[in-house]
Amino acid sequence: MISGKTTLIAHLGYPTESFKAPMIYNPWFDKQGIDAVVVPTGARPEDYPAVLKALFQLTNLRGALVTMPHKITTMSLVDEVTPTARIAGACNAVLKRPDGTLLGDQFDGAGFVRGVERKGRLFKGTRVLISGAGGVGSAIAASVAAAGAAQLMLFDASNASADALAGRLRDHYPQLRVETGSKDPAGFDVVVNATPLGMKEDDPLPFDVERIAPSTFVGEVVMKTEYTPLLQAALDKGCAVQVGTDMLFEMIPAYLEFFGFGTATADELRAVARISY
Repeated sequence: MISGKTTLIAHLGYPTESFKAPMIYNPWFDKQGIDAVVVPTGARPEDYPAVLKALFQLTNLRGALVTMPHKITTMSLVDEVTPTARIAGACNAVLKRPDGTLLGDQFDGAGFVRGVERKGRLFKGTRVLISGAGGVGSAIAASVAAAGAAQLMLFDASNASADALAGRLRDHYPQLRVETGSKDPAGFDVVVNATPLGMKEDDPLPFDVERIAPSTFVGEVVMKTEYTPLLQAALDKGCAVQVGTDMLFEMIPAYLEFFGFGTATADELRAVARISY
C-alpha cells in the first residue's frame, strides 16, 4: 500500500514498456515490510535533463534507477560519480544524499559478470566480444576487464564511442588487449549483445550466429522477452547463454545497499519476483 510515508525510487528510461525492475523490487519491498516503491518513469532524451532535475526536488524521492538511453547523459547531471561509473563512462543509479547532492554509481557490469561466473564461465584469461559501447556495454566491458579477461573486442555503430571506451580501458588496464571495429564472433569465448537489437520483432540479429562456436557463451541485455532471437539461435547451436534479467537479479543486491534498504541474494529475489513479458 502506497501512503504519504512511502519512499520513491524512480526508474528512468525510455520507452518504459520493457522495464522489469519494478516486478522484482516491489514484491521484495512488500515481503520485507519496506515502505518503498519503484516507479517506471518515462523521459524522452530531449526532456531528460530537466526531468531529472525536477524529480530530485521531490522530498520523498531517495534515488533513481537509470536505464537506456540515459546512462551516459546522467554522468554530467550528478554532482559526483564513483570510480566504477567513471571507467564505464555511464551510471545506472543515482542517490540523493542527505545534503541534497547527487551521487552516481554503476552496477550493470558487476551484475552481468556475476551472473555469468555463477554459471561456471570465468572471465579470467578469456577473449570477449561486446557489441554496443553505450551505457550498459561500457559497464560490462569495465567489469569484464576487472574480472581478468585477456582480450576485448568492442564494436559500436559509432566508432568514436567504441574508441573512447577502448581508451578508458587501456588507461586502467594496460595489460588488457583491447581492439575495436569488428563484430565477427568467431574465435571468442564470450560474446555479448549490449545493443537494443532484439527489442523490436523485425530487428536483425546483432551477430552472425553461423560464426558462433558451440563452445561460446552468449550473453544478452535485452529483456523484452526472456529468450531473444539471439539467445534462441545460440541455444540451437548448443551454446550456454545468459538472459537479460539475470543481470538484473545479480545487481539488485548492490542497488539495495546503495539506497540503504539492506541487501538480498539473487535467489531470494527470484523467489518473490513477478516478472512478466
